[in-house]
Amino acid sequence: MAAILSGLRNLLSDCAMFDEFVEHAAPAAYSQVPLPQVQYEGFEASPYNDEALAEADGLVRAVGWYALPELRPADTPIFDLGRVQYTLPAPLLSLAVSSDVLAMALSSNVIILIELSHAEQVLQIPIPRKPTEMTIHKIFLDPSGRHLIVTSHQGENWYLYRGWKKPKQLKSFNKLVIESVAWNKAALLSSSHSLSTREFLFGTRGGGMFEAVLDAGEDLFKSHERYLQLLFSLPEKAPVTGIKFDLFAPSDPKNALVIATTPSRIYQFSGTPDRRSDDGGRVFSSLFAMYRDTAPKISELPGNLQHSELHFFTPNSDQALSLPKGLAWMTAPGIYHGTLNFDPNSDDHIDSTQLLPYPSFGSAASPPPPEVPTSIALTEFHFILLYGDRIVGICTLDGQQTYEDVIPLRPNEIVRGLAADPVRKTYWVYTDQSIFELVVGNESRDVWQIYLIQRNFDVALRYAKTAGQRDKVLSAQAHAFFEERRYFQAAQCYAQCSVSFEEVTLKFLDVGERDALRSYLISRLERTRKTDLTQRMMLATWLVEFYLSKCDELDDLCASESLANDVENMQTERTILEEDLRHFFETYKANLDRDTVYELILGHGRTDMLLFYATVVGDYERVIQHWILEEEWLRAIDTLNRQSNLELYYRFGPVLMRHAAKEMVDSWLRQPTLDPLRLVPSLLQLQHLPRDPLLPNQAVRYLNHVVFDQQNISSTIHNLLVTFHASSSSGSPGDDGPLLRFLTTAPSDPLTNKPYYDLDYALRLCKKAGRTQPCVHIYSKMGLYENSVDLALEKGDLELAKINANMPEDDPQLRKKLWLKIARYVVQDKKDIKSAMRFLEDTDLLKIEDILPFFPDFVVIDDFKEEIAHALEGYSAHIDELKMEMDESTRTAESIKQDISELRNRFVTIDAGEKCSVCAQLLLTRQFYVFPCQHTFHADCLIGLAKEYLPAHALRRIVALQTELVKGNQTGVVDGSAIRTPNDMRQPTRQRTLLSANIVGPLQNGTKAAGSLGRNILSAGDRLRDMIVPDALASVVSAPGWIPGMGSKKVGSDKDAEKQAEKLRAELDDVLASSCPLCESVVAGLDKPFVNPGEVDTTWVL
Repeated sequence: MAAILSGLRNLLSDCAMFDEFVEHAAPAAYSQVPLPQVQYEGFEASPYNDEALAEADGLVRAVGWYALPELRPADTPIFDLGRVQYTLPAPLLSLAVSSDVLAMALSSNVIILIELSHAEQVLQIPIPRKPTEMTIHKIFLDPSGRHLIVTSHQGENWYLYRGWKKPKQLKSFNKLVIESVAWNKAALLSSSHSLSTREFLFGTRGGGMFEAVLDAGEDLFKSHERYLQLLFSLPEKAPVTGIKFDLFAPSDPKNALVIATTPSRIYQFSGTPDRRSDDGGRVFSSLFAMYRDTAPKISELPGNLQHSELHFFTPNSDQALSLPKGLAWMTAPGIYHGTLNFDPNSDDHIDSTQLLPYPSFGSAASPPPPEVPTSIALTEFHFILLYGDRIVGICTLDGQQTYEDVIPLRPNEIVRGLAADPVRKTYWVYTDQSIFELVVGNESRDVWQIYLIQRNFDVALRYAKTAGQRDKVLSAQAHAFFEERRYFQAAQCYAQCSVSFEEVTLKFLDVGERDALRSYLISRLERTRKTDLTQRMMLATWLVEFYLSKCDELDDLCASESLANDVENMQTERTILEEDLRHFFETYKANLDRDTVYELILGHGRTDMLLFYATVVGDYERVIQHWILEEEWLRAIDTLNRQSNLELYYRFGPVLMRHAAKEMVDSWLRQPTLDPLRLVPSLLQLQHLPRDPLLPNQAVRYLNHVVFDQQNISSTIHNLLVTFHASSSSGSPGDDGPLLRFLTTAPSDPLTNKPYYDLDYALRLCKKAGRTQPCVHIYSKMGLYENSVDLALEKGDLELAKINANMPEDDPQLRKKLWLKIARYVVQDKKDIKSAMRFLEDTDLLKIEDILPFFPDFVVIDDFKEEIAHALEGYSAHIDELKMEMDESTRTAESIKQDISELRNRFVTIDAGEKCSVCAQLLLTRQFYVFPCQHTFHADCLIGLAKEYLPAHALRRIVALQTELVKGNQTGVVDGSAIRTPNDMRQPTRQRTLLSANIVGPLQNGTKAAGSLGRNILSAGDRLRDMIVPDALASVVSAPGWIPGMGSKKVGSDKDAEKQAEKLRAELDDVLASSCPLCESVVAGLDKPFVNPGEVDTTWVL
């Protein structure tokens, strides 16, 4: 322990040196070393200035250690007296205020009402009595400010409700001089529209206490005075100067407390009321009936004072159900005050009673006797005493005078009294000529100092408003706790005040309270700014050392035999401490240096804490390394699973894969973002390890997940999976099922339709491993079907060979070739004729004649005689079918010839007056065409109409035929003089120059036409239509004696030329008259407008 204490003192010394460096008072040896420009602060830094610290130190001494210095008051005043700017029309006799409603009674028997929220509106209500007839004694205003009672010295009483223009006389109250009234505050404040005063109590000058109810409602059959009842008469017949009642508990008022005073006595009446106050009817009859034979609780302060006052202070007085907290009774000896106790089982409901003597005003050498004030008021912390020329404030906590102010009186002005608003907490001084408002400012300004001197630190903290005030209270409280040896409480207070860090730590170290010091350091660390990185790091590091040392101490205590009975408690304490240390690591990990903490923990041999801290700071690499060194493979994998750094998977994968392959693969499967290529070294660890054949290969399991679930297309991954499948360690050498399943189901490249693994590499592996079926499958994938069939036959696997022989479905010749290989193998190698015959049933590509050459020369035909017979029968049936098809074809040809002959004799009968469907002229005037649809056209009209819808290739052909026919006509092949049509006789002088004649050359020479004008003309449909001249074509097709489709008679001597012309006319006739142009144009012109661009349509004009 001495060594540990010495180390801590050295660390504290280092902190002090660090603080000295902050104050720029470092030794010269250090001043030569350049330091980084970082803003450091010492532990002694405080948010308070030196003046505040000096005040705190002085105040701490005042509490009980040294001399008490004079407390400096704050600048804000506690009270402020100000005159109200209002001129009274007559001398003021009495004033009451409640809920911001001010009521004044003047000597002229006028009541003035002012609502303070609208002070400009002053309401004057006269009482119908002359001043010589009645003198007002007092006025009483209810807490809501709605009901006002005026009493006079003559015993007349008046009632005024808010809004009335004149008061109502209370006739049943006649001859009663009211001295005090106790209103039902809870009922009046809870109902803002009630016209009733509800039940209230009042005391008279003759010592009587009455219960009454007034109602401002207008009712012809009822008086405003609902009832009046005498409850109790004081035996001494002294005036009841004060009265107050409260119903409790507020939520369910089953009890009532009535307090009444005379100039020398205070009475307490408590009991159960007759009913709840909101039910109507009398309330206090039974309560006071109890005291007819039994005297109430009485406290007497004798004196010759003829008047007294009773005041209460109620927190949250604006709430209807709030109960008063304290009372003050003005008596001859002084102010009798205390707190109220609303315990129904208590006999005395006034606790902590004290008598405060009145102050003396004069010289300290010969002070005059105390003067009884004219009136008093009670605030939260002060008694306000009103004298004839001044107003004084005395603190209720220590009885010290804290306020005094002279009332600025005019000549002959008399002070009347002091009125308080019980709801709004405003205070008013009134004389016969003026009104003053006593404004309560910073009443609780010095309350904290009083409680501090009284060593009531918690309450002092509640009323401390500034940081300096809180620091003074906390410093004093910390020193008090330390002296009382309440070290943990002292540590919490020291952490919140400005006492220097060095002083506090030395205090705790000197008394050996390391646990309390640890609590102080934690609290100080919590309150250190996050920007003070150096301070936070030093505090946190020191705390780690404290925690570790305490853990060692508890371990030693648990191991010692002297504390055998307390071992369980020590173990529980150690567990709690370790949990605290873990929580500390989690909370302040950012304020600890990782390497320093590692050294501290290792120095104490706390491996569990080392692993926890490494986990908290995210140093999973250290944790995994530790578990690997301990050969705790599953714990290492569990740590790996709880972190997100993928690099650790790649780093520790090989060693963990060798010792816990399944768990490692499970971990990989939970991390879909891992790069499988970087895991290849880990996977290869399993390639040559001995493995239980009953257990699955974990490398294959992971690679299958990557390939099929994650859709990985890396050739390296696919090749590695083939390697594991093909290796003999992945399964029994004869079991090709897993490898075949992969080769069959492996995904392929959609562009090349080839698998992602290397076929050549896979083939080499399978050959090396003797995997026949996979080799055959790979050959098929490569398109080497002959090799696959040869390999299958080589290994004697006939079924596999058949499967591969059927694979080239789009190449029948290759399929037949492969089947012939299989047939040769069956016949020649196996020499099984019957099997060969059954073999023919498996395919329709081979016949018996295809395999006969493979049979040996000397073979018994009995083995395949039946098959040969079936084959011959099949050939015979096929020959019969071919013969029937030939006969059918012959009959069809004859029928076609007959139909052609009949077509030549087809005719149509037309009327002599038939007109052309285009030009509407007589059809028989010139060459014409008639279609089966009954449309008729002249030849030139047909040509002109047909060229509008014929396609470009047909137009080009028409132009070519036009050119050939015109050329033959010009060279005499067709005698132009012999061709006469009715149109020629109608226009004997009309001649046309054919545009097509200019392009004879290009049409005849296709090579030249490709690059000349002809290419453009023939490629544009509109120009081709311009080149077709209907009249010219009509003239060449209308040769005498020629009828379209019927040939022509010989005109010239050149028969070959005539045949050529006839052929051209027939071809032109086929192009022009293949279909009716009107019927055809209906379909061809669906996409054309009814009105062509540029054409003016007038058919719709009216």
